[in-house]
Amino acid sequence: MNPSLQQRLEQLEEVHARVRVCRLCYLWKTRQNAVPGEGPLDPKVMFIGEGPGKKEDATGRPFIGYSGQFLNEALERIGLRRDDVFITSSVKCLPVNGRKPKPVSIEACNPYLQSQLQLVRPRLICLLGGVAAETVLGEKSISGIRGKMIERDQYRILATFHPAAARRFKKRRDDFLKDFELLARQV
Repeated sequence: MNPSLQQRLEQLEEVHARVRVCRLCYLWKTRQNAVPGEGPLDPKVMFIGEGPGKKEDATGRPFIGYSGQFLNEALERIGLRRDDVFITSSVKCLPVNGRKPKPVSIEACNPYLQSQLQLVRPRLICLLGGVAAETVLGEKSISGIRGKMIERDQYRILATFHPAAARRFKKRRDDFLKDFELLARQV
């Protein structure tokens, strides 16, 4: 029996409540707020990033800093709003010194991410950056898979650069925006 929308919403909130008090890896010691993610159930797209930054850690909300502003702009370019999508990360707490998350943290957070995928039920997943690509697809390099639709399990997946990299480097920005055009044609 499939759980109702209300049951899924309650289960997702339970997952998010566990994330907020999680102590499965060392990152809980330095966080202000865990950042479970946000957005509707059954969204057109679920975005999965690397992990929270300082602004996200301060507020408990995903992608609200400069990278989030760039993500919002890219969404608007293809006719989507932030309210239309679910946004989360591979790691739910700010990595130490803003560095790439360590495997122990990614592994600790993966059950939360898998629960989110099952409960949110996105039409399409967009992986933002190498950490997300490695977490979900096991791919070490995003360069070989970005810009391609991948079918895995019951999901359609598109990998692209992280918005932070797209903001900094023109070539990556151009590819990122091109990937978003592909995303728009798929949803």
